[in-house]
Order: sequence, then structure tokens, then C-alpha cells
Amino acid sequence: QVHLQESGGGLVQAGGSLKLSCAASGSTLNTYAMGWFRQAPGKERDFVAAIASTNATWYHGSVRGRFTISRDNGKNTMFLQMSNLKPEDTAVYYCASDPTFATIVGGRSAYWGQGIQVIVSS
Repeated sequence: QVHLQESGGGLVQAGGSLKLSCAASGSTLNTYAMGWFRQAPGKERDFVAAIASTNATWYHGSVRGRFTISRDNGKNTMFLQMSNLKPEDTAVYYCASDPTFATIVGGRSAYWGQGIQVIVSS
């Protein structure tokens, strides 16, 4: 069983930065891919970024160049550094983990965190 817990959300002005963390537990987590998704009010949950156990990464086009995903396998933690934030980045952000990198990039995941709110004011 994998348990995921997000932290670091909050309110930030447009153009600002915020760093999300995802603390994970699970015996095989270091071999799992991890990722971030987000769900804006009234919209479906969308893929944001993914990182493989090899540290290969993939980003949605809307955040590429502004967001950076990383992981610390020794601490079972994943991060999302968000810069140059825009009001359209406002959403609940979810941490995800799956044995397969392609599954997360494809928009699905076996395990999910409960989500954390990010609000970007204009």
C-alpha cells in the first residue's frame, strides 16, 4: 500500500513561486514513477508533470519551463517547484504514484494523495 501526503500549498500572487512537497510511504516506492495532477474548479483533473524512478521527467505544455518536478528517493519525497505562477494555475494539486511512468503521463495513476489547494491571485 502506498500513502501520499501533499504539503506546501497556499495563496500566492501572480508571478510568484511556490514549492509543493509529497511525502510518500511504501516498500517499493523508489521504483515507482510519481507525478502531479491538478483540478481547477468545474474542470476535470489534468496531468501536470511526471518523474520516473530514473529521474526522467515529462511536463504538460502549459507548465513546461515554469514548473520543475524532482524527487529525493532517500527521503521518499517528491517536489514541484512552481515559478512565474499565473491565475490559471489555481487548482487543487494532487500527488500521484504508479509503477509505470507512461501511466502517469497518460493521465492515470494507481495511488493518489488527498490534494492541496493552490490559489494564484491576479
